[in-house]
Amino acid sequence: MREGELWARMESALGASYAHAWAELVVMADLGGRTVVEAIGAGVDFKRIWRAVWAQLELSETHR
Repeated sequence: MREGELWARMESALGASYAHAWAELVVMADLGGRTVVEAIGAGVDFKRIWRAVWAQLELSETHR
């Protein structure tokens, strides 16, 4: 997965404007106590980030 696909999935789940705010504010244990933006900056694999987002938002299997 590439960064663009991660953002596209997040925007699909949360809406284009809210996805970016959410990514800066929500700290997730699955990302080592980081936000999505911090995880990206730390070089965490985009697929791992998406899995953490998917779990946090309790999205359906179709979004996985």
